[in-house]
Amino acid sequence: MPTSLRSFASTDRFIEEIASPSLRPGYVLIGDEIFLYDRCRKAVLSTLAPAETRDFCLHDLDLAETSIFEILDRAQTPSLMAPFQVLFVRGLKALYGRGSKKEEFAAIDAYFRSPNPSALILFVADHLRIPTDLRKMDYQDKERYEKIRETLGDWCGFVELARVEDTDAIKWVTTTAESRSVKFDPDAARELVDALGADMMLIASEFEKLLLYVEGKSRVTLGDVETMVLAAKQRSLYELTDAISAKDRPRALLLLHGLLNASDGGEDAAIGHLYMLARTFRQMLIISEKNVRDSRAIWQALWQGFRMPPFAAEDLIKQARRYKSRRDLTRAIRLVARADLELRSSPANKLLVLERLILDLSTEPKANTYEPSHQFAMEL
Repeated sequence: MPTSLRSFASTDRFIEEIASPSLRPGYVLIGDEIFLYDRCRKAVLSTLAPAETRDFCLHDLDLAETSIFEILDRAQTPSLMAPFQVLFVRGLKALYGRGSKKEEFAAIDAYFRSPNPSALILFVADHLRIPTDLRKMDYQDKERYEKIRETLGDWCGFVELARVEDTDAIKWVTTTAESRSVKFDPDAARELVDALGADMMLIASEFEKLLLYVEGKSRVTLGDVETMVLAAKQRSLYELTDAISAKDRPRALLLLHGLLNASDGGEDAAIGHLYMLARTFRQMLIISEKNVRDSRAIWQALWQGFRMPPFAAEDLIKQARRYKSRRDLTRAIRLVARADLELRSSPANKLLVLERLILDLSTEPKANTYEPSHQFAMEL
């Protein structure tokens, strides 16, 4: 059922199309918004790969391990066990690496000129990040997007998995709750979205917990969100930044492991933790720049939607005052951004990336140890 929200429009169209006669032989799912990708995948499976034949018709492939020639050959070959074939092809960036890849693109063109009507190829381009505002798209991602469109646009439909707007995330929370006979107070929905940085996977996870928490009273209030989401996660986060600002490396590492162990996604929730770390350091930067000295002044310095919960105000002021200069705080933000970029590049060990970040943040900076870059994975 369409959500009628702008951030969901591209996936809504895709979900309608795969259930209609206008289904195309191929699509590119472009962007790294996991929640929207998961939504598309579930729709494809329920529509085209029913559970009873899924073992015979669903293929999860990666261009880093399987050649495009083999993938196209598999798509072209009818299956004796299932009437329809669905191929999810990850690692699309392998097609746009070094070399012209003329033979590969010639094979793709040849296949789509006469595709198997009983097969669907879904290219997954999750190495690109599409922001809510396309004008703020990273230059390199924009170039990659255009190359993919130039080479696959004639044959494939494009489904943009862009970051979800805050207002749409809030509407999703309230309308989804209504569909399950629960009233989600608007200020509670706003706080949930703000606290989790409009990360829809985190929001959806915490949303389910909140509905279980209020079972019986059928209403989610701001207090419920503060109790379930902020108190548990943000208190741990502010304890972590307290240890970092105090340069207490052993305590910071212990708190990092505690934060990961408390998360349902463990290391997979790392992107959400990094977002909150970056947000907290940005708050400290503003507190430092505006010379905020008490919690009453903090609400004037920080705008609506960018404020911390009341219990953290005094702690954050104290932590911000530990940093000697603006440079120290901007260095911390850059270190978080660099770790975010590493995590989005699928490192072999996510925990190692996080531990190194915490050690770097908890260490006094040395002169010229960090080369600044203008390209970051997250908007700072």
